[in-house]
Amino acid sequence: MTPTPTGAQQYSTTTTHPTVPRQRQPQGHPAGPGPRYDYEHYSRLSGPLTQAPEDRPYRVKYRSLLADEPHRIRAALLLGAAPVLSVVLLVWLMQPAHWTHRGGAPAWMTVCDTVMLVSIGLIELFRLINVTSNAHATLVARDPVPVVPETGTAVAFVTTFVPGKEPLAMVRATLEAATRLRHRGPLHIWLLDEGDDPAVRELCARLGVRHFSRKGVRKWNQDKGPFRARTKHGNYNAWLDAHGDDYEFFASVDTDHIPLPNFLERMLGYFRDPDIAFVVGPQVYGNYDSAVTKAAESQQFLFHALIQRAGNAYGAPMFVGTNNAVRICALKGIGGLYDSITEDMATGFELHRHRNPFTGRKWRSVYTPDVLAVGEGPTSWTDFFTQQLRWSRGTYETVIKQFWKAPFTLSPGKLLNYGLMVVYYPMTAVNWLLGGLSCALFLGLGASGIQIDSEVWMMLYSDAAALQIGLYVWNRRHNVSPHEPEGSSGAAGMVMSALSAPIYARSLLDAALRRKSRFVVTPKGDSASPDRLFSTFRTHLFWLLVFGGSLAASFFNHHTHVAMRTWACLALVITAAPIAVWALSLIRPRARGGKP
Repeated sequence: MTPTPTGAQQYSTTTTHPTVPRQRQPQGHPAGPGPRYDYEHYSRLSGPLTQAPEDRPYRVKYRSLLADEPHRIRAALLLGAAPVLSVVLLVWLMQPAHWTHRGGAPAWMTVCDTVMLVSIGLIELFRLINVTSNAHATLVARDPVPVVPETGTAVAFVTTFVPGKEPLAMVRATLEAATRLRHRGPLHIWLLDEGDDPAVRELCARLGVRHFSRKGVRKWNQDKGPFRARTKHGNYNAWLDAHGDDYEFFASVDTDHIPLPNFLERMLGYFRDPDIAFVVGPQVYGNYDSAVTKAAESQQFLFHALIQRAGNAYGAPMFVGTNNAVRICALKGIGGLYDSITEDMATGFELHRHRNPFTGRKWRSVYTPDVLAVGEGPTSWTDFFTQQLRWSRGTYETVIKQFWKAPFTLSPGKLLNYGLMVVYYPMTAVNWLLGGLSCALFLGLGASGIQIDSEVWMMLYSDAAALQIGLYVWNRRHNVSPHEPEGSSGAAGMVMSALSAPIYARSLLDAALRRKSRFVVTPKGDSASPDRLFSTFRTHLFWLLVFGGSLAASFFNHHTHVAMRTWACLALVITAAPIAVWALSLIRPRARGGKP
């Protein structure tokens, strides 16, 4: 992506994540020792800090990403062509002349044909919604213009510790980095310790960090609600109850995130606007050395580089718990962080539904593309799938429990923004389930919802897919990751999203069946979970049987339509890929004489 010019105010930020080895400077930097990745530059992607106007009330200002595009005609053609061709494909497929009609067929076959017809229509409709969502985000995405924060505001910087899930060395690195934060006003560093660990207390005392624990306090350890035991939101809400009134804002990072020294300088200025409830930044993984971690970060490209920026157009980016700053009176006004396994999304949704009592206007939020904290991503397939399971399940819970309130309490823009965000997981899951059902019905039983010309279908489908991928690749210029090479296609992220589809389907079924879910901290560092064939990949193994069995049945029953066999083969590759990658990771060290 194009570097942002350095403004009048520069910073000497050289913070690196403790797990990132130090080596030569990135290309274009002066020779000599330094960080492996240019976090300093990426911490200022939104531009230099500016002064807030003194002659009028401050409101956050934004810059359109598309307005800076030098090839606007080319961009407009791509933005228009991608959804239009998807519409053409959908309309062509679903013509009544293409519907299957069987004279004298048994009733069960007619039912199967109808199910196939509906499945195909929904799959293409969901794909159309997805490409339209990406085109819409590209059109409206914008960055906030950063301003200098007010002087003298009381701020708490908060992070948490969960015994057994996060190594003490990781907590130490985060707290040490927090003590280097710059702020022109009262600033206290807090560690919220779920275990009230003596070693953690001693570490806090040595670093001058304030220690808090709710352990043993019944009021702060409930079975459900804002003080739910063994949850992140319960831990934060207990601290808010005890100390929140002492501060105007709190900034927080997950324990595995190292904040850069300019974290507060780049976030707090937006709170000059009295209606800003929270500010969030992107999530990047500093332990950028394993294949799973690299692909997991790339998978988040669209969300952090595009979807969140589109949220700025409506004042409604999603609340992300990994690194943020929050206006405490706004959060306490809705009763604290929401009781959910994805408390950040649920809390942001509630804030956007409510009004600032001092101005009468709805609370808004800001997403900054500035990389202000460097975290640690999942290094094993087990932890990655667990993370995706929790994120998707939390979205389903938000849809079931909260989203019905949206039409009555959100503005049209915010409703559109949230609607496009929350449909991603359900659409991906339903698409996967319908794809599996269609394969089984056609290849196994011979059902056929539509009768079409294979060559015309292949032409339209390949063109629509090419435009959809082209839009994705074109948007890579807006990437906010300091780790992915400039000009990279993001193919690893696209593949990782496809590999996650079976997990989203499993999560959707769990939500529909109301199976109990619980908050799970993604293990970090040496606590990473090991991968096992039948525990880690059991969902993918099940779908291997579904698609493999359907494909085998097609040869036996002579059901040979190219579209269905193509989809079955692609699905088979998708379900087998993570297992194959894991198996190769075990074989290679042994081939070199090492341990897996």
